[in-house]
Amino acid sequence: MYLGRIISSCLVLSFTITTTFNNVMVSAQDSNVNPHYAALLNNSMWFYEAQRSGKLPSDNRVSWRHDSGLQDGQDHNVDLTGGYYDAGDYLKFTLPLAHSLSLISWGGIEWYDGYTKANQTKALQSTIRWGTDWLIKAHPDANTLYVQVGSGEVDNNYWGPDTGIPTPRPSYAINNTATGTDVAAMTAAALASASYLFGNLGNDTNYASSLSNAAMSVFALAETAPFQVYTNSVPAADNLYQTNNYTSQLVYGALWLYKATGNTTYRDKASQYYDRFNLANVPVSPMDWSDPTGAVHILGAELDSSNTKYATAAKKWLDTMTNPSSASNAPCFFTKGGLLWCDGYSDSNSMVPLQDTSFLALVYSRLDSSKSQQYTDFATKQINYMLGDNYMLTPYVCGVHMNSPHNPHHAGASGGTDIGNIDTSPPEELHLLYGAIVGGPNKDDIFYDERNDWTQTEVALDYNAPFQGLVAYQISTNAADPPYVTITSPRPNVSRSHGLAGWLIAVIVIVILFLLAGACYYAWLKRQALKRRFGNGGGQQGYAVPV
Repeated sequence: MYLGRIISSCLVLSFTITTTFNNVMVSAQDSNVNPHYAALLNNSMWFYEAQRSGKLPSDNRVSWRHDSGLQDGQDHNVDLTGGYYDAGDYLKFTLPLAHSLSLISWGGIEWYDGYTKANQTKALQSTIRWGTDWLIKAHPDANTLYVQVGSGEVDNNYWGPDTGIPTPRPSYAINNTATGTDVAAMTAAALASASYLFGNLGNDTNYASSLSNAAMSVFALAETAPFQVYTNSVPAADNLYQTNNYTSQLVYGALWLYKATGNTTYRDKASQYYDRFNLANVPVSPMDWSDPTGAVHILGAELDSSNTKYATAAKKWLDTMTNPSSASNAPCFFTKGGLLWCDGYSDSNSMVPLQDTSFLALVYSRLDSSKSQQYTDFATKQINYMLGDNYMLTPYVCGVHMNSPHNPHHAGASGGTDIGNIDTSPPEELHLLYGAIVGGPNKDDIFYDERNDWTQTEVALDYNAPFQGLVAYQISTNAADPPYVTITSPRPNVSRSHGLAGWLIAVIVIVILFLLAGACYYAWLKRQALKRRFGNGGGQQGYAVPV
């Protein structure tokens, strides 16, 4: 039934015909483009459309989404309508949005030919622009950047469609006295990376200029003393999106401004901040929205190749992340099924470290031929894992296969209104959230597909951001079909109520049998020893031999 819904509902995805795939009209300028990856790229951007806030355009493809958040910003007499809802809720945050937009833009820059082959360049620009237009709005003057719309305490108590989003929806900002170095620098990176893409690949120099001007302005705000994380100024974001540092963000923003503008002042600022904060020697940790250090090493190696410090750090970071068994104090390891797992990061979204690391590995593989095979092999295995080559036989992308997640943690898509019973009301998601990447399995490679388990089924802007680039890379390199294409067996039947997965039970049973056999053998040896001691004349007659 669910597969039937996928096939029939996919007709709404508005492809132009050149290749027909599972009743989906896949548009591609290159007739040899892999239709499965072309569909994945399209569907990922469909997910971003499902996250849109504000007045929706006439070509909106998500029938169950409506105009929403039309009063955002009115509490400060500023227009903060538009942009993207962050995850399965209706909050808007500048920090994860900026991180996501910079990764989408970066992937578009690196593998623009993949978007071209799939005829998705206009969709790419539309996806980015919906976010960057809002970032420009969120920076209404040189001294202000709005960083959040909506209250976590209010929004997290609502489960329902976008037609009933609860109020109040307060807006929060940093400024030149209540500073937020991290979020301002990341916003500069997002605007600058998008500026480069629109100006050099998108043939829209006017918009590129607007983006770069906004990027320079907000970076100046980032450099306003005192340097501090934005949650010091906006406590409402604490425990939602806090970074705990601002150092790598400053370098990241400066590097992207250098790439966008060609102004060597930003290259030099990046180098100075990099040295000042000793980023080359910080312990290796996964890259994500809270810490772009890994991305800084790779981007610096690309843009400032004469400064070998970036390349040295990039290789150290990538070698540790892609081959953790060979590095001391590596923050990650591979699960039994081959998933890159990073404790403290993967627990709440295991697909994110996998993707972010693969993304950076593929970018750097183009810069260093001596490392290319190692890094591309790693990325290929991780991409295949997330697309079905795993114990659960599950592509962790909604709406592409019968084994895809059925129940992403998403209020709008669920069709439910009972926050106390979100797993059963309704029992099956009312709307397919095409292209959404879910959090993913646990460290035992088990995925339960339960809507209420947000650690496994949450969706978010930053989950799909590296995915865009990874899929474009697969198209660009004419990769073989994703693993789910040949999967015909249903997902293994695992549930918390029915115990552990079959393979894990088998392992436990075998271990128990070995232990029992060992205990019996030990008892037998003990019995033989006692017999020799007491049964061969060594003991008193009539003494009972203990067993």
